[in-house]
Amino acid sequence: MPEIELTDRFKKAYAELPEQIKKKIRKAIRLLANDPRHPSLQTKPIQGAKGLYEARADRAYRMTYERSPGDVLRLRVVGKHDEASKNP
Repeated sequence: MPEIELTDRFKKAYAELPEQIKKKIRKAIRLLANDPRHPSLQTKPIQGAKGLYEARADRAYRMTYERSPGDVLRLRVVGKHDEASKNP
């Protein structure tokens, strides 16, 4: 099971989210920690950003992350789909 690490950028973006979205993000992080390929996350590589991936929290919100050595998933940013994908 991978370890989850949050960047300062992720923490800042998360803090600005509405509470109902934060709840969905927390659930998505738990799923990611247990199984990065969980079907509801719809995890996929980000085109044009080598080594970066996105995971779905709901229809509108995404998280981006990278795999670091030692089975660590480093969460980079969270936000609406287009915002998160623009600068992963």
